Amino acid sequence: MRQEERLAGADFLRATACLLVLAHHLVLRLDMRRIPDELAPAAHIARFGNFGVAIFFVLSGFLLARPFWRALDAGGDMPNLRQYAIRRAARIAPGFWVAATVSFALSLTLLALPLTPELALRYVSGMLFMSQWHWRTLFPVDADGPLWSIPFEVTSYVLLPACFFLLFRSPTLRKRPLLARSAWFCIIGGVLVAHVLILTFFALDDIGRGWQYGLQGGAKEWMPKYNPIGFFAVFAIGALAAGIEVMLPLRRSAWFDAAALLALVVAAYRLVISPGGTPEAFGWLDIPYGFPVFPLAVATALVSLTRSLVLGRLLDNAPVRYTAKISFGIYIWQEIILILIQRLDPGSFGASTENVVTGWLQSCGLALVLLFLVATLSYYLLERPAIHFGSRLASGQPNRATPFKV
Repeated sequence: MRQEERLAGADFLRATACLLVLAHHLVLRLDMRRIPDELAPAAHIARFGNFGVAIFFVLSGFLLARPFWRALDAGGDMPNLRQYAIRRAARIAPGFWVAATVSFALSLTLLALPLTPELALRYVSGMLFMSQWHWRTLFPVDADGPLWSIPFEVTSYVLLPACFFLLFRSPTLRKRPLLARSAWFCIIGGVLVAHVLILTFFALDDIGRGWQYGLQGGAKEWMPKYNPIGFFAVFAIGALAAGIEVMLPLRRSAWFDAAALLALVVAAYRLVISPGGTPEAFGWLDIPYGFPVFPLAVATALVSLTRSLVLGRLLDNAPVRYTAKISFGIYIWQEIILILIQRLDPGSFGASTENVVTGWLQSCGLALVLLFLVATLSYYLLERPAIHFGSRLASGQPNRATPFKV
């Protein structure tokens, strides 16, 4: 994103999201039975780094909805959907496809899984971004569990312009921004009703259900509470926040610093109180990750940071911006790196050391170095060229470079 278009706070939230998810997967490899009692509370809190997924959904909804709100408020046409689709595909598909293919190969080699029709079906459904619709395919590959969320987010990419199409069809909403935001509230309400209907009519039996049966058993444990429509409700909260942000005056104020700080405290508090509940922190209507308090707090922080005097720019420092830049690579490659470390060194993450915390921290340090290296290579050699190509293709100017945008 060009400097003049950079939204204060967005990089901080993106970096926080990917590091939270990484912390979650690192803590899953810590033997909780062997850690000192004084460290147990912090370890249990870090276990809920899966809240980072909700941050990603809110942030994506916010960033992608802004052009739609601006066009709606200006009384213009919807943004070009061809360009929208090409840019989204260029940003997500190449990295996802390569990571999924590497993971699939590792499943057959390092994990020694047999090549069954079901294993192939999961992989193919993931490559087509269709794995989110059934528990058998929810996890496209065995060696990279975090990839489950990418097809979920792709569903939100499709539903966002579909919902905005309803708003653009109404001349009244084009002339009344507040009424348009109220209409978006109604859309969120409709999404929640659809989510409840999914819970009601698509309940699963208990046969083979539970993480003791592997990833597919875990998928059956998650679904139907984990479904693309419920996650779109989280995404739509971010989209609503964008509608509010574009209506605000451009001037900055210390009141926004205070509002952002309060929202971040609320979000952190919702995460901190999660131990003791379900690992997925199911909230209202059984939507995971502290819904709706946590996504609403993140959305409020995102809006406020864009107009803050100090806090947004303070949080978006150079290390944070770099982490945000390679965050997609951190997300899609982390489980591969962690599995490789465990398979090549069965005693890693404190498994064979007397002091489990020291051994775990040493393995975490190695994992961080390798992961930032791989994510950097992924960004510069794979993701950025694809983004530039998509930008040129979307603009219809294949022979001229265009500014890089996220």
